[in-house]
Amino acid sequence: MIARAGAGDAAQLILELLPEPVILVRGGEGEPPEIAYGNQAAREIFRIDLTGAPLGAALRRPEVLEAIEQALATAEAAEVAFETIGVQPRFWRAFAKPLDREPDGRQRLVVVLRDETDARRTERMRADFLANASHELRTPLASLAGFVETLRTHAKDDAQARDKFLGIMAQQATRMARLVDDLLSLSRIELNEHIAPSGKVDIARTVQDVSDALRPLTEERDVSITICAGPPPPSVTGDRDQLVQVIQNLVDNAIKYTPKGGQVRIELQHVTSSEAARAPSRPGVGLSLLSPDGGDGQAYVVVRITDAGPGIARQHLPRLSERFYRVEGQRSGGTGLGLAIVKHVVNRHRGGLVVESAEGEGSTFSVYLPVAPQAA
Repeated sequence: MIARAGAGDAAQLILELLPEPVILVRGGEGEPPEIAYGNQAAREIFRIDLTGAPLGAALRRPEVLEAIEQALATAEAAEVAFETIGVQPRFWRAFAKPLDREPDGRQRLVVVLRDETDARRTERMRADFLANASHELRTPLASLAGFVETLRTHAKDDAQARDKFLGIMAQQATRMARLVDDLLSLSRIELNEHIAPSGKVDIARTVQDVSDALRPLTEERDVSITICAGPPPPSVTGDRDQLVQVIQNLVDNAIKYTPKGGQVRIELQHVTSSEAARAPSRPGVGLSLLSPDGGDGQAYVVVRITDAGPGIARQHLPRLSERFYRVEGQRSGGTGLGLAIVKHVVNRHRGGLVVESAEGEGSTFSVYLPVAPQAA
Protein backbone atom coordinates (compact mmCIF):
# COMPACT_ATOMS: atom_id res chain seq x y z
CA MET A 1 0.00 0.00 0.00
CA ILE A 2 2.79 2.40 0.92
CA ALA A 3 4.80 1.44 -2.14
CA ARG A 4 2.00 2.50 -4.49
CA ALA A 5 1.25 5.72 -2.64
CA GLY A 6 2.93 9.03 -3.23
CA ALA A 7 5.59 10.31 -0.86
CA GLY A 8 3.12 12.60 0.95
CA ASP A 9 0.51 9.88 1.28
CA ALA A 10 3.11 7.42 2.57
CA ALA A 11 4.37 9.89 5.17
CA GLN A 12 0.85 10.57 6.43
CA LEU A 13 0.07 6.86 6.55
CA ILE A 14 3.19 6.23 8.63
CA LEU A 15 2.26 9.07 10.98
CA GLU A 16 -1.23 7.62 11.41
CA LEU A 17 0.25 4.26 12.44
CA LEU A 18 2.66 5.68 15.03
CA PRO A 19 1.67 4.82 18.63
CA GLU A 20 2.84 8.20 19.97
CA PRO A 21 0.78 11.39 19.51
CA VAL A 22 2.23 13.66 16.81
CA ILE A 23 0.86 17.10 15.93
CA LEU A 24 1.93 19.72 13.38
CA VAL A 25 1.78 23.25 14.78
CA ARG A 26 2.10 26.48 12.83
CA GLY A 27 2.10 30.11 13.83
CA GLY A 28 3.06 33.51 12.60
CA GLU A 29 4.10 36.73 14.24
CA GLY A 30 1.22 38.29 16.14
CA GLU A 31 -1.16 35.34 15.75
CA PRO A 32 -1.83 32.45 18.15
CA PRO A 33 -0.41 29.04 17.14
CA GLU A 34 -2.83 26.52 15.68
CA ILE A 35 -2.78 22.81 14.94
CA ALA A 36 -2.51 21.93 11.27
CA TYR A 37 -2.59 18.14 11.73
CA GLY A 38 -2.80 15.48 14.44
CA ASN A 39 -2.31 11.74 13.92
CA GLN A 40 -4.67 9.01 15.14
CA ALA A 41 -2.94 8.67 18.52
CA ALA A 42 -3.24 12.43 19.11
CA ARG A 43 -6.93 12.46 18.18
CA GLU A 44 -7.61 9.63 20.64
CA ILE A 45 -5.79 11.46 23.43
CA PHE A 46 -7.36 14.90 22.97
CA ARG A 47 -10.78 13.75 21.69
CA ILE A 48 -11.27 16.80 19.48
CA ASP A 49 -11.00 17.63 15.79
CA LEU A 50 -7.42 18.85 15.78
CA THR A 51 -7.16 20.34 12.27
CA GLY A 52 -7.42 24.13 12.60
CA ALA A 53 -7.91 24.00 16.38
CA PRO A 54 -6.04 26.48 18.61
CA LEU A 55 -3.05 24.89 20.30
CA GLY A 56 -4.50 25.72 23.72
CA ALA A 57 -7.57 23.59 23.01
CA ALA A 58 -5.42 20.46 23.10
CA LEU A 59 -2.43 21.34 25.26
CA ARG A 60 -3.70 23.37 28.18
CA ARG A 61 -0.60 23.29 30.36
CA PRO A 62 1.01 26.78 30.49
CA GLU A 63 4.56 25.44 30.51
CA VAL A 64 3.91 23.45 27.31
CA LEU A 65 2.29 26.37 25.49
CA GLU A 66 5.13 28.67 26.53
CA ALA A 67 7.80 26.22 25.29
CA ILE A 68 6.09 25.70 21.92
CA GLU A 69 5.48 29.42 21.38
CA GLN A 70 9.14 30.07 22.17
CA ALA A 71 10.18 27.39 19.67
CA LEU A 72 7.97 28.99 17.01
CA ALA A 73 9.45 32.40 17.65
CA THR A 74 13.08 31.23 17.58
CA ALA A 75 12.78 28.29 15.15
CA GLU A 76 14.74 26.21 17.68
CA ALA A 77 13.99 22.79 19.17
CA ALA A 78 12.36 22.63 22.60
CA GLU A 79 11.61 19.95 25.17
CA VAL A 80 9.30 20.12 28.20
CA ALA A 81 7.89 17.65 30.74
CA PHE A 82 4.34 18.07 32.06
CA GLU A 83 1.57 16.26 33.90
CA THR A 84 -2.11 15.99 32.98
CA ILE A 85 -4.33 16.30 36.04
CA GLY A 86 -7.29 14.01 36.64
CA VAL A 87 -8.42 10.93 38.52
CA GLN A 88 -5.67 9.08 36.61
CA PRO A 89 -2.81 11.62 36.24
CA ARG A 90 -0.39 10.97 33.39
CA PHE A 91 3.14 12.18 32.81
CA TRP A 92 4.29 13.37 29.38
CA ARG A 93 7.34 14.82 27.67
CA ALA A 94 6.85 17.03 24.61
CA PHE A 95 9.51 17.38 21.91
CA ALA A 96 9.15 20.27 19.45
CA LYS A 97 11.26 20.26 16.26
CA PRO A 98 11.15 23.14 13.72
CA LEU A 99 10.38 22.57 10.02
CA ASP A 100 10.78 24.86 7.02
CA ARG A 101 8.57 27.93 6.97
CA GLU A 102 5.43 27.93 4.89
CA PRO A 103 5.27 30.17 1.76
CA ASP A 104 3.33 32.78 3.74
CA GLY A 105 6.15 32.98 6.31
CA ARG A 106 4.51 31.08 9.13
CA GLN A 107 6.80 28.80 11.16
CA ARG A 108 5.96 25.12 11.50
CA LEU A 109 6.80 22.67 14.29
CA VAL A 110 6.40 18.93 14.71
CA VAL A 111 5.46 18.17 18.32
CA VAL A 112 5.84 14.59 19.53
CA LEU A 113 4.40 13.55 22.89
CA ARG A 114 5.99 10.69 24.80
CA ASP A 115 3.98 9.03 27.58
CA GLU A 116 6.32 8.56 30.56
CA THR A 117 3.61 7.45 32.99
CA ASP A 118 4.84 3.86 33.28
CA ALA A 119 8.42 4.94 34.00
CA ARG A 120 7.29 7.49 36.60
CA ARG A 121 4.95 5.00 38.24
CA THR A 122 7.69 2.37 38.39
CA GLU A 123 10.05 4.86 40.02
CA ARG A 124 7.40 6.00 42.49
CA MET A 125 6.34 2.41 43.20
CA ARG A 126 9.91 1.46 44.09
CA ALA A 127 10.34 4.47 46.38
CA ASP A 128 6.95 3.98 48.06
CA PHE A 129 7.53 0.28 48.55
CA LEU A 130 10.90 0.86 50.24
CA ALA A 131 9.53 3.65 52.45
CA ASN A 132 6.39 1.77 53.47
CA ALA A 133 8.07 -1.59 53.94
CA SER A 134 10.87 -0.16 56.07
CA HIS A 135 8.39 1.78 58.23
CA GLU A 136 5.82 -0.96 58.76
CA LEU A 137 8.28 -3.86 59.13
CA ARG A 138 10.43 -2.10 61.72
CA THR A 139 8.13 -2.88 64.68
CA PRO A 140 7.53 -6.61 64.04
CA LEU A 141 11.20 -7.13 63.22
CA ALA A 142 12.22 -5.47 66.48
CA SER A 143 9.69 -7.65 68.29
CA LEU A 144 11.07 -10.80 66.70
CA ALA A 145 14.63 -9.80 67.53
CA GLY A 146 13.64 -9.22 71.17
CA PHE A 147 11.93 -12.58 71.49
CA VAL A 148 14.85 -14.39 69.87
CA GLU A 149 17.24 -12.77 72.34
CA THR A 150 14.96 -13.71 75.24
CA LEU A 151 14.74 -17.35 74.07
CA ARG A 152 18.52 -17.49 73.80
CA THR A 153 19.07 -16.17 77.33
CA HIS A 154 16.46 -15.84 80.09
CA ALA A 155 13.81 -18.21 78.71
CA LYS A 156 15.96 -20.87 77.09
CA ASP A 157 15.10 -23.39 79.82
CA ASP A 158 11.49 -22.24 80.39
CA ALA A 159 9.25 -24.48 78.25
CA GLN A 160 6.07 -22.51 79.00
CA ALA A 161 7.60 -19.15 78.12
CA ARG A 162 9.24 -20.65 75.02
CA ASP A 163 5.89 -21.91 73.67
CA LYS A 164 4.26 -18.56 74.36
CA PHE A 165 7.01 -16.58 72.67
CA LEU A 166 7.15 -18.90 69.66
CA GLY A 167 3.41 -18.42 69.14
CA ILE A 168 3.79 -14.64 69.20
CA MET A 169 6.75 -14.85 66.82
CA ALA A 170 4.70 -16.96 64.39
CA GLN A 171 1.95 -14.32 64.45
CA GLN A 172 4.44 -11.54 63.76
CA ALA A 173 6.02 -13.47 60.89
CA THR A 174 2.57 -14.14 59.37
CA ARG A 175 1.70 -10.45 59.65
CA MET A 176 4.92 -9.45 57.91
CA ALA A 177 4.22 -11.91 55.09
CA ARG A 178 0.69 -10.47 54.63
CA LEU A 179 2.10 -6.96 54.71
CA VAL A 180 4.65 -7.68 51.98
CA ASP A 181 1.99 -9.41 49.85
CA ASP A 182 -0.37 -6.43 50.17
CA LEU A 183 2.40 -3.93 49.40
CA LEU A 184 3.37 -5.85 46.26
CA SER A 185 -0.28 -6.13 45.22
CA LEU A 186 -0.84 -2.39 45.71
CA SER A 187 2.33 -1.57 43.77
CA ARG A 188 1.25 -3.71 40.82
CA ILE A 189 -2.19 -2.09 40.79
CA GLU A 190 -0.75 1.44 40.88
CA LEU A 191 1.66 0.62 38.07
CA ASN A 192 -1.22 -0.07 35.64
CA GLU A 193 -3.81 2.24 37.19
CA HIS A 194 -3.91 4.55 34.16
CA ILE A 195 -4.74 1.65 31.81
CA ALA A 196 -8.47 0.91 31.98
CA PRO A 197 -9.45 -2.78 31.81
CA SER A 198 -11.38 -3.97 28.77
CA GLY A 199 -12.85 -7.28 29.95
CA LYS A 200 -16.46 -8.08 30.72
CA VAL A 201 -17.37 -9.33 34.22
CA ASP A 202 -20.58 -10.87 35.55
CA ILE A 203 -20.60 -8.96 38.82
CA ALA A 204 -23.48 -10.93 40.36
CA ARG A 205 -21.62 -14.20 39.84
CA THR A 206 -18.43 -12.63 41.20
CA VAL A 207 -20.21 -11.55 44.40
CA GLN A 208 -21.63 -15.05 44.84
CA ASP A 209 -18.20 -16.63 44.34
CA VAL A 210 -16.66 -14.35 46.98
CA SER A 211 -19.49 -15.17 49.40
CA ASP A 212 -18.91 -18.89 48.89
CA ALA A 213 -15.15 -18.53 49.34
CA LEU A 214 -15.61 -16.70 52.67
CA ARG A 215 -18.01 -19.26 54.12
CA PRO A 216 -15.36 -20.79 56.45
CA LEU A 217 -14.70 -17.33 57.92
CA THR A 218 -18.42 -16.60 58.40
CA GLU A 219 -18.93 -19.96 60.12
CA GLU A 220 -15.94 -19.36 62.39
CA ARG A 221 -17.26 -15.93 63.43
CA ASP A 222 -20.96 -16.93 63.43
CA VAL A 223 -21.86 -14.23 60.88
CA SER A 224 -24.22 -14.64 57.93
CA ILE A 225 -24.00 -13.08 54.46
CA THR A 226 -27.21 -12.08 52.68
CA ILE A 227 -27.08 -11.15 48.99
CA CYS A 228 -29.98 -8.86 48.05
CA ALA A 229 -30.43 -8.62 44.29
CA GLY A 230 -33.50 -7.97 42.21
CA PRO A 231 -33.25 -8.46 38.44
CA PRO A 232 -29.74 -9.67 37.50
CA PRO A 233 -27.57 -6.58 36.93
CA PRO A 234 -25.73 -6.20 33.62
CA SER A 235 -22.07 -7.09 33.24
CA VAL A 236 -19.45 -4.45 34.02
CA THR A 237 -16.22 -3.54 32.29
CA GLY A 238 -13.38 -4.86 34.38
CA ASP A 239 -10.68 -7.29 35.41
CA ARG A 240 -12.38 -10.16 37.24
CA ASP A 241 -9.42 -11.04 39.48
CA GLN A 242 -9.11 -7.45 40.68
CA LEU A 243 -12.86 -7.11 41.27
CA VAL A 244 -12.78 -10.32 43.31
CA GLN A 245 -10.03 -8.70 45.39
CA VAL A 246 -12.15 -5.54 45.90
CA ILE A 247 -15.30 -7.38 46.97
CA GLN A 248 -13.36 -9.85 49.12
CA ASN A 249 -11.53 -7.05 50.97
CA LEU A 250 -14.78 -5.19 51.70
CA VAL A 251 -16.75 -8.28 52.72
CA ASP A 252 -13.85 -9.57 54.81
CA ASN A 253 -13.75 -6.23 56.69
CA ALA A 254 -17.52 -6.34 57.19
CA ILE A 255 -17.33 -9.87 58.64
CA LYS A 256 -14.52 -8.91 61.03
CA TYR A 257 -16.42 -5.93 62.44
CA THR A 258 -19.86 -7.60 62.65
CA PRO A 259 -20.58 -9.15 66.07
CA LYS A 260 -21.49 -12.83 66.50
CA GLY A 261 -24.96 -13.62 65.24
CA GLY A 262 -24.91 -10.53 63.01
CA GLN A 263 -25.50 -10.17 59.30
CA VAL A 264 -23.53 -8.73 56.39
CA ARG A 265 -25.74 -7.49 53.55
CA ILE A 266 -24.58 -7.25 49.93
CA GLU A 267 -26.87 -5.35 47.57
CA LEU A 268 -26.60 -5.05 43.79
CA GLN A 269 -28.25 -2.20 41.92
CA HIS A 270 -28.24 -1.03 38.30
CA VAL A 271 -28.33 2.79 38.01
CA THR A 272 -28.19 5.14 35.04
CA SER A 273 -25.75 7.78 36.32
CA SER A 274 -22.94 8.43 38.78
CA GLU A 275 -25.25 10.79 40.70
CA ALA A 276 -27.69 7.93 41.28
CA ALA A 277 -24.82 5.66 42.30
CA ARG A 278 -23.69 8.16 44.96
CA ALA A 279 -27.21 8.67 46.34
CA PRO A 280 -27.45 7.85 50.10
CA SER A 281 -28.72 4.37 50.86
CA ARG A 282 -29.14 4.84 54.60
CA PRO A 283 -29.39 7.62 57.21
CA GLY A 284 -26.13 8.81 58.67
CA VAL A 285 -22.99 10.43 57.37
CA GLY A 286 -21.83 9.61 53.84
CA LEU A 287 -18.74 10.59 51.93
CA SER A 288 -17.47 9.93 48.41
CA LEU A 289 -13.89 8.64 48.62
CA LEU A 290 -13.54 8.39 44.83
CA SER A 291 -15.56 9.72 41.89
CA PRO A 292 -15.05 8.78 38.22
CA ASP A 293 -14.30 11.14 35.37
CA GLY A 294 -16.96 9.43 33.24
CA GLY A 295 -19.19 11.60 31.08
CA ASP A 296 -22.95 11.88 31.05
CA GLY A 297 -24.95 8.85 30.03
CA GLN A 298 -22.68 6.24 31.66
CA ALA A 299 -24.61 3.56 33.55
CA TYR A 300 -23.21 1.78 36.60
CA VAL A 301 -23.70 -1.30 38.75
CA VAL A 302 -23.52 -0.53 42.47
CA VAL A 303 -22.27 -3.12 44.99
CA ARG A 304 -23.22 -2.08 48.55
CA ILE A 305 -21.75 -3.98 51.50
CA THR A 306 -23.27 -3.22 54.91
CA ASP A 307 -22.02 -4.51 58.26
CA ALA A 308 -23.49 -4.46 61.76
CA GLY A 309 -20.30 -3.24 63.37
CA PRO A 310 -19.57 -0.32 65.70
CA GLY A 311 -19.57 2.27 62.91
CA ILE A 312 -16.97 4.92 62.19
CA ALA A 313 -16.82 8.46 63.56
CA ARG A 314 -17.26 11.23 61.01
CA GLN A 315 -13.73 12.63 61.34
CA HIS A 316 -12.18 9.33 60.25
CA LEU A 317 -14.15 8.92 57.00
CA PRO A 318 -11.97 11.07 54.66
CA ARG A 319 -8.82 9.13 55.57
CA LEU A 320 -10.15 5.56 55.37
CA SER A 321 -8.50 4.78 52.02
CA GLU A 322 -5.07 6.08 53.03
CA ARG A 323 -2.28 3.53 53.35
CA PHE A 324 -1.92 2.11 56.87
CA TYR A 325 -4.63 4.36 58.30
CA ARG A 326 -6.47 2.61 61.12
CA VAL A 327 -9.41 3.93 63.14
CA GLU A 328 -8.35 4.22 66.76
CA GLY A 329 -9.90 1.51 68.90
CA GLN A 330 -10.85 -0.67 65.90
CA ARG A 331 -8.04 -3.14 65.28
CA SER A 332 -8.96 -5.84 62.78
CA GLY A 333 -5.52 -7.45 62.66
CA GLY A 334 -5.14 -6.42 59.01
CA THR A 335 -2.28 -4.64 57.30
CA GLY A 336 -4.03 -1.30 56.87
CA LEU A 337 -3.81 -1.58 53.07
CA GLY A 338 -7.16 -3.19 52.24
CA LEU A 339 -9.13 -0.03 51.50
CA ALA A 340 -6.16 1.55 49.70
CA ILE A 341 -6.13 -1.47 47.38
CA VAL A 342 -9.90 -1.16 46.90
CA LYS A 343 -9.63 2.53 45.99
CA HIS A 344 -6.84 2.06 43.45
CA VAL A 345 -8.54 -0.92 41.77
CA VAL A 346 -11.84 0.97 41.52
CA ASN A 347 -9.96 3.98 40.14
CA ARG A 348 -8.40 1.80 37.45
CA HIS A 349 -11.93 0.59 36.58
CA ARG A 350 -13.14 4.22 36.24
CA GLY A 351 -15.62 3.65 39.04
CA GLY A 352 -16.43 5.23 42.40
CA LEU A 353 -16.26 4.46 46.11
CA VAL A 354 -18.62 5.78 48.81
CA VAL A 355 -18.69 5.19 52.57
CA GLU A 356 -21.71 5.76 54.83
CA SER A 357 -21.28 5.31 58.55
CA ALA A 358 -22.16 6.63 61.99
CA GLU A 359 -21.00 5.49 65.40
CA GLY A 360 -23.13 2.65 66.72
CA GLU A 361 -24.95 2.16 63.39
CA GLY A 362 -22.57 0.06 61.31
CA SER A 363 -21.03 0.99 57.97
CA THR A 364 -21.90 0.71 54.29
CA PHE A 365 -19.23 0.71 51.59
CA SER A 366 -20.50 1.17 48.03
CA VAL A 367 -18.49 0.47 44.90
CA TYR A 368 -19.98 1.45 41.56
CA LEU A 369 -18.55 0.20 38.27
CA PRO A 370 -19.34 1.19 34.66
CA VAL A 371 -21.67 -1.09 32.77
CA ALA A 372 -20.01 -2.86 29.82
CA PRO A 373 -20.95 -1.26 26.47
CA GLN A 374 -22.53 -4.46 25.13
CA ALA A 375 -24.60 -4.82 28.30
CA ALA A 376 -25.69 -1.17 28.24
